[in-house]
Amino acid sequence: MSSSSPATAADLSRRKFLTIPAVLAAGSLASHSLVSSVIGAETAMPVPAKKKYPIGIELYGVRGELAKDLPNTLRTVSKIGYEAVEFYAPYFAWTAPYAKDVRSLMDDLGLRCYSTHNHIESLNPGETMDHAVELNQILGTRYVIMSTAPGGTNGLEGWKRFCAKLTTAVEQLKPHGLTTGFHNHQTEWVKIDGEKRIMDVLAENTPKEFVLQFDVGTCMEAGADPIAWIKANPGRIKSVHLKDWASGTRADEKGYRVLFGEGVSPWKDIFAAAEASGGVEYYLMEQEGSRYSEFETAERCLSTWKTMRKGA
Repeated sequence: MSSSSPATAADLSRRKFLTIPAVLAAGSLASHSLVSSVIGAETAMPVPAKKKYPIGIELYGVRGELAKDLPNTLRTVSKIGYEAVEFYAPYFAWTAPYAKDVRSLMDDLGLRCYSTHNHIESLNPGETMDHAVELNQILGTRYVIMSTAPGGTNGLEGWKRFCAKLTTAVEQLKPHGLTTGFHNHQTEWVKIDGEKRIMDVLAENTPKEFVLQFDVGTCMEAGADPIAWIKANPGRIKSVHLKDWASGTRADEKGYRVLFGEGVSPWKDIFAAAEASGGVEYYLMEQEGSRYSEFETAERCLSTWKTMRKGA
């Protein structure tokens, strides 16, 4: 499929979709122009302004299926009823033409991509950031979210240096209609150097445009208060990862293996806080594995979501 001839879903062959370069040569990166000249900024997907909260899926939850067949995975999650997808770090290996094929299929399916998960190269100035900008503009995203801190980020001063880099990235991404953010894990709820929680350091040392993407399950595992966190950071919880958690072992199908709604998370109060003051724009289901297949897990979790949200 050539980049000069926009693809339709029918044109996308599994073979073409699965032929993704493992490594992007620096020369090819340099040849990529920012997609504003290719696809046009007017085609980016705005988050709905109305009080409707799209329900999407973090594709890590169906990672096995995604690795086997990306087009079928997008078609299946769309058929199940998801309205948006969040691609995670391997998407960075895509070329711009491949990203256009993905966008074309998403458009055909009515899927949106408001954010992506990234490693540090996406925020390193130069060719790698340019490439991340290009891919995210093609996909129509708004938020280039850091999935985890880079190795070697230790101690209070180390985290403050990381925050300074994130703050610089906010300014560098702004002209492209993008911003960045951070997705929390269990470890970021602990205090560093016996002083402050890493999450508080992140919030205090980044600008208001910086997104605090809230992973509920890891917060619950850490014993933190999800409602207090949302209320303490008004307008910055742009997206929520709907991951549940329950005390127990993997053998007992506990921990993160419980389905959405089966754990200890106070979902009703979380939704209320996120929508009243948190600034949430969309939700993302992120189930890391369960007693069911990936697609059945995604379907069961969405069914529970719809039941919870009736009348909302």
